Amino acid sequence: MSIQMLKKVAGINIPDSTIAQQATELLIEHGTEFIYNHSLRVFLFSALNGQRRKLTYDIELLYVASVFHDLGLTKNYSSPDLRFEIDGANAARDFLKSHGLPKESLQLVWDTIALHTTIGIAEHKEPEVALMYSGVGLDVMGEGYEYLTDENRNQILDAFSRNNFKENIIPTFFSGFEHKTETTFGNIKADVCAYMIPNFQRKNFCDCILHSPWKD
Repeated sequence: MSIQMLKKVAGINIPDSTIAQQATELLIEHGTEFIYNHSLRVFLFSALNGQRRKLTYDIELLYVASVFHDLGLTKNYSSPDLRFEIDGANAARDFLKSHGLPKESLQLVWDTIALHTTIGIAEHKEPEVALMYSGVGLDVMGEGYEYLTDENRNQILDAFSRNNFKENIIPTFFSGFEHKTETTFGNIKADVCAYMIPNFQRKNFCDCILHSPWKD
């Protein structure tokens, strides 16, 4: 994997504490260059959004959450039956617990990762949760693109290339849960299954109601 280990990009200091360094090492070990670059861009976009909105947040926890947020897609962290977001959240919680962080920090990072694809909820929670949700939305769907300066955008892309992102991100998502497509019920990753699997049959909430064991 060819990666850049930088201390500052677009005016944002990249955390280099022991916890941050070890989290990065896990991402390098178990992720791919594509996921690494995406994760670092997510952190930087999130931090820039925090700066623009003048929010107070824990930058180290935001960094760790960004680093772990897609590790649930990888073989090392993927479970047989949980949403990939939960796999990543559980991995981050275990990692931070091993460093003796308080329960409040563990829960905050867990929520930040577990909710990073949950539209309509994450943006209303704690700053770390809302910011990483915004960073993911910016990198994946271009949400808030207009707020980026050309200088910041170019510096981030020079440091962490998108690597034909539009072409590669959907298959990357799918590779993480193609063995458990049922976990996409009720969330946006069902769209990925529908895109990747011909004639994919989504589980339907209304069918669940109408075919429940209740008589009425």
